[in-house]
Amino acid sequence: MVWLGARDPRVPWLAKVLGAVAAGYALSPIDLIPDFIPVLGYVDDLVIVPLLLYLALRLIPPAVRQELRAEAARRVADRPSSRWAAVIVVVIWLVAGGWAAWWLWAALRPAP
Repeated sequence: MVWLGARDPRVPWLAKVLGAVAAGYALSPIDLIPDFIPVLGYVDDLVIVPLLLYLALRLIPPAVRQELRAEAARRVADRPSSRWAAVIVVVIWLVAGGWAAWWLWAALRPAP
């Protein structure tokens, strides 16, 4: 909805700015609290991004928000999907995980 709203002239500029800041913060390698700090490093991402998105959505007029929600739902429903592609991706991850586990086991076992 925020992505569609960024292109709609009826959406206030502050909502567009908050949506852009939320996307930029989520994709930026620079955080307020670095991610390598256990737990706290991810808490800022879990709080700041949803808060910015919430504020952006609250600034969109209700009638426009309802139209954007319907358009977003329509676009999601029209998106092509492939169960076979999902199965292939899962199999690739399982094979890669199995290979990594085997390699790690072989590397860490005591020498005979």
